[in-house]
Amino acid sequence: MNEQGRFITFEGIDGSGKSTQARLLAEYLSAQGREVVLTREPGGSPGAEDIRKLVLEGDPDRWSAETELLLFTAARRDHLERLITPSVAAGKLVISDRFADSTRMYQGLGRAALRGLVDQLHELMIGREPDLTVLIDMDPEVALERALARAGEEERFEAFGGEMQRRMREGFLALAKEFSGRFVVIDGGRSVEEVAVDVQRAVSGRC
Repeated sequence: MNEQGRFITFEGIDGSGKSTQARLLAEYLSAQGREVVLTREPGGSPGAEDIRKLVLEGDPDRWSAETELLLFTAARRDHLERLITPSVAAGKLVISDRFADSTRMYQGLGRAALRGLVDQLHELMIGREPDLTVLIDMDPEVALERALARAGEEERFEAFGGEMQRRMREGFLALAKEFSGRFVVIDGGRSVEEVAVDVQRAVSGRC
């Protein structure tokens, strides 16, 4: 692994295990002597965490898809300015649980056909893609059961149900083909340890 700063993201449907795998990769790379920043979206900076509460808690129909898109973009811009860009510039590995691909799915495909608007806002206000995106792929029904079992307050998207999960899985796999140069797809329907080994192999040599 080289010592240049890199930006790695984890994507997948709710309950796929991506958050666990992001954490395990951060621990693995730290043990290899790399300086790692583990973060998440929406969130990752104080302002973005405030916006996270607005979009992930409360009634699933609280915001229109257009309003959600603006909120997520505002959170991502703050996250980029205050954490991601300076950390990568300092030679650190930034690992984020979700980034713009989630917005392409949940706002661009899931609730309304806003993909064109998502991409326009991304180009205008964000202007960067990850160096590597790890997609944890798994059966949407199993993932939904896991997501609902978490019993936390942030049930914003799990509440949309199984059909949403199926559409999101198909959409994420389509994104992996569209951006094949930076995506790697990992089978998440196995043990946590088996998935983690495959993630480590995928990242080694690229970051």
